[in-house]
Amino acid sequence: MIYNILCIAIGFAALIVGADLLVKGSSGIAKKFYIPEIIIGLTIVCVGTSLPELMITVNSAIKGHTDLIISNAIGSNICNILLILGFVSIINPMKIEEDVKNIHIPISIIATLLVLLMGNGLFGYSQQNIERKEGIFLLCCFAIYFTYPLVIAIRDIVKSKDVKKDLKKRKKISIVTCVILIIIGAVLLKFGGDLVVDYSVIIASTFGISESIIGLTIVAVGTALPELVTSIVATMTKDTDIAIGNLVGSSILNICLILGLGATISPLPFSSNINDIFIVSTLSLFLLWTFCHTGKDKNCISRVEGIIMFSLYILYTIKLFV
Repeated sequence: MIYNILCIAIGFAALIVGADLLVKGSSGIAKKFYIPEIIIGLTIVCVGTSLPELMITVNSAIKGHTDLIISNAIGSNICNILLILGFVSIINPMKIEEDVKNIHIPISIIATLLVLLMGNGLFGYSQQNIERKEGIFLLCCFAIYFTYPLVIAIRDIVKSKDVKKDLKKRKKISIVTCVILIIIGAVLLKFGGDLVVDYSVIIASTFGISESIIGLTIVAVGTALPELVTSIVATMTKDTDIAIGNLVGSSILNICLILGLGATISPLPFSSNINDIFIVSTLSLFLLWTFCHTGKDKNCISRVEGIIMFSLYILYTIKLFV
């Protein structure tokens, strides 16, 4: 037991260091090329912090543990929105960019509902599975969604004269160093996430907790730890755009890439319990979207709203175990 706890502690340390390096490297690239940090958060950072989910998906699909794929991906999304975004908003109210509020959050809601419809056979396929064809379709959606922001950013960079002038002042930022920081950070996140998840599962299994509960709680929270730590670090360093882009981007990535890849390798079973967690995930995103349009500051998640989201996650977790 002591060995397992020690491995979890080492995993947390790797996550903290990896998150810090990833944020520094990605921020450096954003400053070097004058790319908006929200774009970096939606692409490089969210892919890097989603590596644990990706590896678990591939391993689970190959080994036939398909139940773990959906519960991990959707459980991580619920964790991203209610737990992580709620927690970082308590630390520091989070400003929401117009594009995130009007484009990316609605896309995340639509993507979640789309998979829910797929799993219930409303597109002419199996009512109890997400089939390979649907998985391939989700992968195509992922490619389109994550390519578009980069194309727009590159186009704006090429057209902007001010950016070209400003680039001359940014020669001190080393691209090689930034890339190395991102790679090392991503590797540490992957290593730390694996340690925390693997040994948490061992401890949970020792106490007789079911696999579905492990997938929705321990594994989901464990694989979302990179997002949590990265978002906290980004918030503390005032890089809130990276934090928001990371969380929203990761939620869309979990739907399109994680579930798409899993279904492409092996059809994913869809039960009534899965329907329930998809509904919770959709309501969580809708709550976030609502908070973005209400309150004194409609473009900010306040501390009170953060407390509400965080409290809802605690209640959701308690209900799972009860």
